[in-house]
Order: sequence, then C-alpha cells, then structure tokens
Amino acid sequence: MDVSWTVWVLTIVGLSTLIAVDFFIGRKPHDVSTKEAGIWTIVWIVLAVIFGAGLAVLGEGKASGEFFAGFITEKSLSVDNLFVFVLIMAKFAVPSQLQQRVLLIGVLIALVLRAIFIAAGAAVIANFSWVFYIFGAFLIYTAWKLIQEARADEDDEDWEENRLLKSIEHRFGVADKYHGTKLFIRNNGKRVMTPLMVVMLAIGMTDVLFAVDSIPAIFGLTQDPYIVFTANAFALMGLRQLYFLIGGLLKKLVHLSYGLSVILGFIGVKLVLHALHESGVHVPVVTIPFSLAVIGGVLVVTTITSLVASKKMAAAEAEEAREAEAAGPSEEESKSVSS
Repeated sequence: MDVSWTVWVLTIVGLSTLIAVDFFIGRKPHDVSTKEAGIWTIVWIVLAVIFGAGLAVLGEGKASGEFFAGFITEKSLSVDNLFVFVLIMAKFAVPSQLQQRVLLIGVLIALVLRAIFIAAGAAVIANFSWVFYIFGAFLIYTAWKLIQEARADEDDEDWEENRLLKSIEHRFGVADKYHGTKLFIRNNGKRVMTPLMVVMLAIGMTDVLFAVDSIPAIFGLTQDPYIVFTANAFALMGLRQLYFLIGGLLKKLVHLSYGLSVILGFIGVKLVLHALHESGVHVPVVTIPFSLAVIGGVLVVTTITSLVASKKMAAAEAEEAREAEAAGPSEEESKSVSS
C-alpha cells in the first residue's frame, strides 16, 4: 500500500486525538463501571471496523484484509497482556480508583514501544529478506514456550518482580502507601517512588516483552508498516476499558494461552513459507482470507472450550464443598472443639 507522508501525518494526528480523548475520559481517578467500560469498548472496536472498511472502500481490499487480520491477532495478544496486568494489580494491591490511570500510562508506553519496534522491523525487512526465517523460527519457539508455561503455571496465579525492577526499588526506595496519582514523594527529606510508580514500571517492562512477541506476529500477516502501525494502535486503544469489562472473564479463559500458541505457531510457519517463496522455492502461499479464518476459528474454539472447562471446574468445586459440608467437621476439628 503506497502511503504518502500526508496520510501518515493525518493518521498520527487522528490517533493522537483519540488518545487525547481517552486520556481526557480517564484523567480523574474513579471506579470504572461495567456500563462505562462496555460503551467505550464498543466505541473503539467500531472505530477500528470503520477504519478497516474505509480501506476497502478506497479500493485497498488487500490492505483491509491485512488490517483486520492484524487487528484481531494483536487484540488477542493484548487480552493476554490484560491477564498479566491483573496479576500485577493484585500483586501491588492497586486501589480500584487508580487502576484506570495505571492502564492508561501502560497503553501509552506500549504504543511508543511498538512504534519503535515497527520502524526497526520495517527497516530490517526492507534490507534483509532472510529475517523472515528468524521471525518465523522465533514465533514457533514462542508458541512452544507459551504451551510449556501454560502447563507449568496452570495453578500459579502470582506475579514476581524481575531483578531490574527490584534493583530500581532498592536504588530509589519506595513509599509504604499510595499517595493518589503522585509518582514521587519526599520521605524524611529523601525523594522516593510511590507504589504507583513501581506498578507503572512493572507494566512498562511487561509491555516490552509483549512487543517482542507481537511485532513479528503481525509482520507475518503484512509487511506494510502503515497497516502494522494502525492495527497495533487500534488494538491497544480501548484496552483500558476492556480490562474493566472482562476482568472477571479473564480467569475463565483457561485455554487462551493454548489458542495464542496455535496462532503464533501458524503465523511462524506462514513466515517461513513466505521466506522460502521469496527465495524462489515453490511452496504453498497462505492467503489473508485463510489466515483470518484460522485466527478467528482458533479464538472461537478456545473461548468455547475455556468457558466449558471453567464451568466444569466450578461445578466440581461446588460438589466438593457440598460433600465436605455433608461429611461434617473433620477429626482434627472435632478434637480442637472438644479441647
């Protein structure tokens, strides 16, 4: 897709305006209701659909398909981001009224990081076509690693600080409680970080890790920097509201990691096939409609199996509770009562 500098500027100005609107909405710390989160989640998705449809209307049908494939993939990976955000919020006991501010800053950091990664990725791809082999192998490895982590951490719902974050906390010191939206305060004459600053650093570091996975994934669907950038931007906008809308549902998406691993593995194979094709080897070409079908199908199946599995687990836990109640107090409880 041939995009002029004028279109780039207008797009960046338009997206910046939307980000400013999002910031204006969340400028005052408050508890976000399900209704508010639902309305704005729909608004951001509708805006993405309008943009993608606009590309098709302008005669860029291929670009439109690539945008929707990239948007759906990045949105799915962003939902995985949300699960980590939930763990971080719980780890640092972030007050509910401050969570919106943390998420807003986290999304802004993610946008900046991905813009940098996109520019670097586009430059590398333009000069070295063999990098597709590396991207493809990396995504296949990431898919396998995601499955291994999902199996190992099925019962682990905690988040641990990395060494860098711990060293920063040790260097600057951390206040013992939150101080509204302040990031630094004076404590006994020394400037220290508030827990809110620590949380934002944790979110930012997590954004770096997710950007490393997501950028190669979308480059596997399109090599157009404009589509890569806009798909990422629209996928990240509204993420804050989506957090409050599906926060409880995230725990029920027990198979999400498996679904994402399948998607990343599929895109990794697609990248390797593309690299072979560019090298003159006759291999099947994976089309965008087929990619959309695979990505959408995997997400639908993953969501259904997750909800079914969650329902069965809830039923099993309820049955165990009823059996324990019917059995009466245990032998140890009886001894403690008699004593």
